[in-house]
Amino acid sequence: MSKASAYTARFINSVSDVKAANWNALLGTEYPFHRHEFLSALEDSGCIGGETGWTPLHLVLERRSDEKLIAVMPLYQKTNSEGEFVFDFAWARAYYQAGLEYFPKLVAAVPFTPVTCSCFLYASDCGETPEYLRSQLIHVATEQAKASNISSLHLLFPTTEEQTNLTSLGLLMRKDCQFHWHNADYTDFDDFLSTFKSKKRKEVRRERRKVSEAGISYKVLSGTQMTDELWDQIAPLYSRTFMLRGRPPYLTPKFFKQLSRALPESIVVIIGYLDDTAVATAICFRSDTALYGRYWGSAGDFDSLHFETCYYQGIDYCIREKLALFEPGTQGEHKIARGFRPTQTASAHWISDSRFAAAIDNYLQEEGRHIDSYMQSLQQHVPYKDTDADHDTNNDSAEA
Repeated sequence: MSKASAYTARFINSVSDVKAANWNALLGTEYPFHRHEFLSALEDSGCIGGETGWTPLHLVLERRSDEKLIAVMPLYQKTNSEGEFVFDFAWARAYYQAGLEYFPKLVAAVPFTPVTCSCFLYASDCGETPEYLRSQLIHVATEQAKASNISSLHLLFPTTEEQTNLTSLGLLMRKDCQFHWHNADYTDFDDFLSTFKSKKRKEVRRERRKVSEAGISYKVLSGTQMTDELWDQIAPLYSRTFMLRGRPPYLTPKFFKQLSRALPESIVVIIGYLDDTAVATAICFRSDTALYGRYWGSAGDFDSLHFETCYYQGIDYCIREKLALFEPGTQGEHKIARGFRPTQTASAHWISDSRFAAAIDNYLQEEGRHIDSYMQSLQQHVPYKDTDADHDTNNDSAEA
């Protein structure tokens, strides 16, 4: 019997096909986005499935002898590229112009959530290496794609370890850039600001002061503290951000309410109040080590409100909670001036058609060189002091 024949691979159309305890016992579920509760809330609320373009097609690997769950690749069959944050619209257009179908495609990702986390979940006590399990899951997924005339497989925001493994398996790697904040064991926000150059420090304090002088104060609530009534109060705020772009929000109040009950420790909600009225919110998720900023919205235009709600309140929270990392979402060079550093992210791609695979490979190599150059150019704009050359003062009175 070959090693591979000791395992059975199957696709499931709902995370409910696997017991929550078995799923959550896998390594990789330390990220809240891969927890059984999170994925169940997406399905139950209708955020995925139906006409959303996201059809669950999770790939599970089980030991044949006792049906023990060995590994999972959370996977979706997609009929569009919405909610992925790795933009392949030009690839789809090229397929169309060539008279070929780009959709459906397979995507291993967290729906609507561009965070770096494991694309594979696996049992630590199964006696197999993560590299072997990933190779088996990739083999099954690509064979299924070939048999079903599916154009491609895309793994979005894999970890650094996974990236190395996926490259060795022949997938094409694509570089991108986000802006992340790292906690250097700061004691408080002023300690963090003390690492800034004087001019940049003054700008941040000025922005925070504008929000305070507008009479806006903040509450930071966990999922346990978020009642259905509170969700109904802030839903119009984050919905407004999407509506201004001509589309409904990806995640609904029903999703958040269910997750508040099922996984409350993973939700962090920042709410800005003017008097007793909620005028701004940022809905975040957290793990034991990181805060992930996601959905923001406001009731109107207030000077610096976005920066305070989405960035400074989150940094304050990370310092208080001793979280090492804050990922506030994609794009946004304006984050650099607020202390977020350019950080390389990646995605991995398997393209069935060899001609398109070669063309996309060439494109990704050229694009990657541009990303490297872009990130290098951004380094000169970070607000942090050069400790050998910058001897500016941190005198509060000089910065009022």
